[in-house]
Amino acid sequence: MIRKSAVSLAVLSALVSVTAHAEGYKLFEQSVSSMGNAYAGRGAQITDATLVHSNPAALTQLDGAQLSGGLNLISAKTNYRNAQAQSANGQSVVGRTDGENSLNELVPFVFYSDKVSDRLSWGIGFYVPFGLSSDYDDDFVGRYFADETAVQVLSLQPAIGYKLNEQWSIGGGISINRAEGTLSKFKDHSGLCELGEQTTNAMFGAPVYNDAYCNSHYKVEGDDIAFGYTLGIHGEPVAGTRLALTYHSAVRFTLKGDSEITNTPITGANVVGNPNYMVVAPNLPAIDLSTGKLAANSRLTEASKLALTTPASAAFSLDQQITEALSLQFSAAWTQWSEFQSIDIVSDDANPSISLNTQSAANLNAEGYIGYIPEYWHNGWSFALGATYVYQSDLTLKAGVAFDENPISQEHKTARIPTDDRVWVTVGANWQLADNLSLDVAYGYLFTGDVSVNEREYNVQDQALYNSGYQGDYSNKGQLFAVQANYRF
Repeated sequence: MIRKSAVSLAVLSALVSVTAHAEGYKLFEQSVSSMGNAYAGRGAQITDATLVHSNPAALTQLDGAQLSGGLNLISAKTNYRNAQAQSANGQSVVGRTDGENSLNELVPFVFYSDKVSDRLSWGIGFYVPFGLSSDYDDDFVGRYFADETAVQVLSLQPAIGYKLNEQWSIGGGISINRAEGTLSKFKDHSGLCELGEQTTNAMFGAPVYNDAYCNSHYKVEGDDIAFGYTLGIHGEPVAGTRLALTYHSAVRFTLKGDSEITNTPITGANVVGNPNYMVVAPNLPAIDLSTGKLAANSRLTEASKLALTTPASAAFSLDQQITEALSLQFSAAWTQWSEFQSIDIVSDDANPSISLNTQSAANLNAEGYIGYIPEYWHNGWSFALGATYVYQSDLTLKAGVAFDENPISQEHKTARIPTDDRVWVTVGANWQLADNLSLDVAYGYLFTGDVSVNEREYNVQDQALYNSGYQGDYSNKGQLFAVQANYRF
C-alpha cells in the first residue's frame, strides 16, 4: 500500500511546504533587481545580466560585459493543527496532531552577458527554476501520507539576443537542466502497528507482536538531465514604454532511482512450506521461528522511475516611464500546470520485489506500479504591479505586490502541499557603489489563507482504497531576503 509518490515534482507535488515567491513549486528567485518590484516588469526593464533568464532579447540593451550574482534566503513556515489520521483498517493513528515545518534555504544564481556587436549579444547563467522542501517529525500523525519531500532543478542556460532595429529585439536560449528528488513516508501495513501488542498477541494466541512494523518506512529517490528552451521579444515602440514577451518551455524528465522499504510483513502465502516460518493464514504475517515474532523483510529495494514535466510558462511585462524619476511596472504570467495530472512511480527492475504487492488488484491495480497520487492541477496565473523611484543618482528604490494563483483544487490538497492563493509584498533598492559596481537588496513577505486537507489513498483508477485517511488544518507564511552584486567590466 505504498502511495505513488512523486519523486521530484515531488516529487513532484509537494511543499509542506512553502517555497519562496512561488506558484506550485516554481521559483522566481533568479533576479534580486526584479524581486524589489515583486517581479513586475521583469524582462521589460533593462536591469543587468539576469536578463539571460528573464528575457534574452533584452540583452541587446545592456552595455558591454556584465556579471551578476546573488543569494536568496528563503525562510518559510507551515503550521499544522487539528490533525488526525486513520490506518487502512480504520483505526485512529496515534501521533503528533499539531506542529511546525520550517524551511531556511539559500538559493544562488550567477549570470554573465556581453556584446558581440551592436546588434548581437550573448550570455550564460546558472540558476534554480524549480524547487521545494519539507520534512515532518517522525511522530507526525499523518506519517503514513507524508514524511520528507524534496525536489530541486538546477539549470545552466546560454542565450543570445539580436537587435532587429532600434525598437525591437528577439532572443532565445537553451537550458541544460538536472532534476533530483526524494519522497518518503511511513508505511501502513493494514493497521498492524495500530492493533497494538495486546490485540496482536490475542489474535495469534502467542506473544508474537513485532514493533518493527511501526518503523516501516518507504523512500524513493531519482534524478535525470533534460533540455529546455527560452524565447523572448523586447521592444520600445514609444519612448519610455518597454514591452516584453517571454516563453519558457516545458522540460520533460524521467527520474530514475531506487524505491526502498524497510520492515515489510512476510505473509503466510509467500512462505508456505518454508521450515523457517509458521503459517497461520495466507493473508496474515507468518511467524519467524528464529525470533518467535511476526516475520518481516528488513529491507526491499526496487529500481523505479517517474515521468516528471516541469511546466511551460509565458509572460507579458510592461515597464512604463512616468517621470524622469518614477516608472511603473506590470507583469502577467501563465503557467501550464495542467501537465501535472498524477504522480506515477513505476518499476524499472527486471527482478521486482515491492511492486509484486503494490500492483495487485486489491492495491494500485496497475502492472508495475509502486506508487500513485492523483493531482489534477490546473493552469494558473500570476500578476504583479511595481514601482521604481530614482531617489538620487546612486540610489533607486523599488516596491511591488504580486498575486499567485494556487493550481491545486481543494479536493486534491495534500499533506505534502497544503497551499492556497498567495499575495506577496516586496521592497528593494539598488545602490551604485562605484562606476562599475552596484548592489541590489530586496525583502519579500508572503500572505496566504488557511488551508484544510482531507486526503485519501487511491488506486490508478482513482478509486479510494481501504479506510485510510488524513485530515488537518494548515497555515503558511514566508519571508525572503536577497542580495545581488552587479559588475560591469
